Amino acid sequence: MRGLFLKILREVWLGTLLIGLGLFAAETLFAFILPQIQGGIGTMLSQMPWVRGLMSALLGTDVPDDMPTQMLLAIVWVHPVVLALIFAHGLFLGTRVPAAEIDRGTIDVLLSWPLSRRAVYLGESAVWATSGVFILLMALAGHLVGTAITGVPHPPAAHLAMVLVNLYALYVAVGGLTFVLSACSDRRGRVIAIVFAALVGSLLLNVLGQFWAPADRVGFLGVLHYYRPANILSRGAFPTADVAVLLGIGVVLWTLGLVVFTRRSICTV
Repeated sequence: MRGLFLKILREVWLGTLLIGLGLFAAETLFAFILPQIQGGIGTMLSQMPWVRGLMSALLGTDVPDDMPTQMLLAIVWVHPVVLALIFAHGLFLGTRVPAAEIDRGTIDVLLSWPLSRRAVYLGESAVWATSGVFILLMALAGHLVGTAITGVPHPPAAHLAMVLVNLYALYVAVGGLTFVLSACSDRRGRVIAIVFAALVGSLLLNVLGQFWAPADRVGFLGVLHYYRPANILSRGAFPTADVAVLLGIGVVLWTLGLVVFTRRSICTV
């Protein structure tokens, strides 16, 4: 099992490193820029209500005109670039087996190894889970560097840790969906398209919920509903229920993917 883990790690380390560096750069840049334009953001919010609605949807809380620094720094953790990089990493690893292998026509080679399908699935999952921790730590490092450059006090370490736990739970939920879809599919692109559509739908529910009551009532159906870093940074309360829901979704879907992959009849001819 250790050898399989190291083999998979050798195959994905470069992509993981590049995504980690991208997160480091994005977090550094946003943490450096946002405090410097804080006044301009307040003016924009008062003049363009739709921007307030969009930011409220991303942050998961109401946004005042005089946005406090802690809430402003929460934008760093919900910025589309940051989330896109994190989700891209999950898609990159979660679709490797079996969807990408079938797509490339190499699944027969993989299944000819003296390893069970269960071992292969667990090995891929172990690399996905541990590398997810790595890219989030890279994001945290970028955030700390950015706030240090500007001289703006970063949020308390305990609050940042809670944000990272919530974000990792979101990563697990999206990854669980990716793994089960990959286990059911023979096309990597199809899995990516479905997960992308689900994430866009979740974002749209959050945005529409700010302006349309029916959308707000069904907002709980989207995974982004359970990721609200602004509340964590401003109140310092651990989002136990949100983390539990996201982890529950991820574990159930991941387990279903394991069952499907180990029992599925795979034919490439």
